[in-house]
Amino acid sequence: MIRNVLDLLPEELNQCLLDIGEKEYRAKQILNWVYNNYTTDFNEMTSLSETLRNKLQNILSNSIPTIITKKSSNDGTTKYLLSLQDENNIEMVIIPNEKKNTLCISSQVGCARKCKFCATAKLGLERNLKTHEITSQVFLAIKELGDDKLTNIVFMGMGEPLDNFENVVKAIRILQHDLCFNFSPRRITVSTSGVIPQIAKLADTGLKLKLAVSLNSAIQSKREILMPISKTFPLSELKKTLIDFRKKTPYRITFEYVMIKDFNIGRKDVKALLKYLGDISCKLNVIKWNKVDDLPYETPSTREIDRFINSMNILSSAVTFRKSRGADIDAACGQLAAKNVH
Repeated sequence: MIRNVLDLLPEELNQCLLDIGEKEYRAKQILNWVYNNYTTDFNEMTSLSETLRNKLQNILSNSIPTIITKKSSNDGTTKYLLSLQDENNIEMVIIPNEKKNTLCISSQVGCARKCKFCATAKLGLERNLKTHEITSQVFLAIKELGDDKLTNIVFMGMGEPLDNFENVVKAIRILQHDLCFNFSPRRITVSTSGVIPQIAKLADTGLKLKLAVSLNSAIQSKREILMPISKTFPLSELKKTLIDFRKKTPYRITFEYVMIKDFNIGRKDVKALLKYLGDISCKLNVIKWNKVDDLPYETPSTREIDRFINSMNILSSAVTFRKSRGADIDAACGQLAAKNVH
């Protein structure tokens, strides 16, 4: 089976080269071309002999997704529609913010988790992304940014990252490896709807990263309405798992809370949320719900948002209101649906 060059850790590339009778040091040369010169075209790797370049074309794939469309928001956010080799589409989003450039990447084509407030959920799950289809989004973003540095990566695009566990974990190892993308663990965040067994498994990998949990209600019955996963993995069990996870990581857990008018921002919601988060070392990100066509929800008013945030201020944890970015091009939280092909 031919493997993609963006799918390989350095030791795996070493082995591929040994298998064809080449020296190990060639791997470092190839990695330098890929991750410092940002080319996967073997013909451009001029420090390699023509014979080796021809050999590489027989044992490695160098394909990356094709950018179909690129839309820019009034706030500088850019959404990319990418076509994969099997003609499935995914989206990624680059979000600039002062000196930071954050890339929001997808981990699946669609999603199986059926969260009621999310556009991606309406697609259902087509398939998991392969490791190189995840890492290539980062590769493309770095090339697109040019002289502007990519500073942060968030797995908050299409899909539930922990439902594609092996490929996501391997992609993160490649992102963090000093001979590859060399990203700091503190600059990589994986967001989950709360897949308890995989959160526990992730804690045991020894991988350093930031974990974000899409919470959206601390009342079990309400969360089940918004997020059917809560029927399988209830809030009480999720909390125990997250407390265990926190013991094995240097970083606080982030909870994401999408504010929905007349649903999850009332007094009972506040009380339940304060109780749920009160004894966890965490950060709380609140974000207003972004409109998705055909979904029966509304965005709260500025006054309602302020009231909800002010009621959270007694938490010892940091509370941040995360402004929606790219809503005018359907690139904001919960709006990715791999549409707008034309």
